[in-house]
Amino acid sequence: MAKRLENSRKSKIYRYLWLLFLCLSFLLVPALKKITAETAFPPPAPMANNASFGARIQRTMGLLAASTPTERRQVRILFYGQSITQQDWWQDVAQDLKQRFPYADLIIENRAIGGFSSPILIRPSEHDLYPFYPDLLIFHVYGGDEDYEAIIANVRRRTASEILLHSDHIDWVPTGNSDDPEQVKRYEWHNTHSTKWLPELADKYGCEIAEIRAPWLRYLQDNHLQPKQLLIDGIHLNDWGNFLLAALIKPHLRYNPNSPQAAPQDLVKTYTVGSDVKWQDGKLVLEFEGNRIDAIADKNFNGKAIAAKIAIDRKKPSEFPELYSITRPSPSQGVGWPAIIQISNQKPLIVEDWKAVITEINSDASKFKFDVVGSKTGYDGSGTNDQMFVSNSGRVVIEPKNWWLQNAYEYSKKPTPKGFEIFWQVKPMFVDSYIPPQIADRAREYSTTLAQNLSNSKHILEIIPEANGKVPIQAIRVYRPPYIPSP
Repeated sequence: MAKRLENSRKSKIYRYLWLLFLCLSFLLVPALKKITAETAFPPPAPMANNASFGARIQRTMGLLAASTPTERRQVRILFYGQSITQQDWWQDVAQDLKQRFPYADLIIENRAIGGFSSPILIRPSEHDLYPFYPDLLIFHVYGGDEDYEAIIANVRRRTASEILLHSDHIDWVPTGNSDDPEQVKRYEWHNTHSTKWLPELADKYGCEIAEIRAPWLRYLQDNHLQPKQLLIDGIHLNDWGNFLLAALIKPHLRYNPNSPQAAPQDLVKTYTVGSDVKWQDGKLVLEFEGNRIDAIADKNFNGKAIAAKIAIDRKKPSEFPELYSITRPSPSQGVGWPAIIQISNQKPLIVEDWKAVITEINSDASKFKFDVVGSKTGYDGSGTNDQMFVSNSGRVVIEPKNWWLQNAYEYSKKPTPKGFEIFWQVKPMFVDSYIPPQIADRAREYSTTLAQNLSNSKHILEIIPEANGKVPIQAIRVYRPPYIPSP
């Protein structure tokens, strides 16, 4: 009996010690990881000529810097590109922003797609990039200059987003002794691309540019390293490479309003209700120029809040066909690539869920048949992957080149089964009625997008109360993309 009591006592002590160990682990591991990340690799040398760093992203950095415990500014940041952008460095950059600007209401996403160079990425960008409408886009991609530029031009035409581009890292350097001519040619192309073409593109479209190629080479030389020591294969970054890329991007993400090259801040304008725009004759009317307009809730309002009807150019926002977005289709079998990389439409969309169901398919997905079904439209036609598909309603258009099932099989060797389903949605970028949001945190800003993706031209907004009372709107914010000519 005594022995059992002693064993029980020891068992309790062991359990307490184990719980203590777990608690300490939860407390110490994040701190140890931070210490390891900050001290494992030598930092790069300070970059020269950095006075203008951040000059072309000052609206975003200003929002971050102006965030306080009582006024948290919402900032949307999107990382986009291919496999390099998917790597861990972006999380380091995101965490750094969260630590430096703890009161900002940050929304950060990474929608990069590995293996999608610019001629391919330009297609899913229709679903991923422009509807997200970030305050700041951080972008890098390989591939042809023409499609790279077309993506940047589209961002400029269709959003008021600021853009940070970064050049290519170094994965090989010539030794001057029996170097492979093709490798030398590739190395020189990347140098020219980084030092000439990319800066010219950044100047043309008003983008911030993080030139990392020269400081990367200097880092290799300063620390007596070969390029492969920062890579896991011939191109992708290991932990050291991720550390360095993040370290070279971060200096550009700074608030520097006195920069000599600071870009104009007139692409986003906020109108305060009561001074800049007023309620008259029972409604609020604002003439504006731009392609997006948001209502900012009066978070200090304590009375009875009522909803309001929204009209743009005397029409409901839902009557504008361009104000509907199609989400990225769901992944292929065995790899994260979308099964269809772009879906379009010929007739006006409605808000609903869609799916394509594979009804017949061969082993390598080079030939298959499918049905398309909408949650409201219903069965909307059948097709084959080798023919242009236009659904019965005209709400779904799929070009043969945009099916990605065969590409996925060639990469993963996992066959797509019969009955495989691919999902996407049509979402509204508008509201026909402004519903005052519930204010859970008075420090936050509560914005409602009334209409997004309008023609970038002059419009008239009308907000009409649906009942007697007050519509608690503090401000109206208008986004006006710059006029950009075709590339």
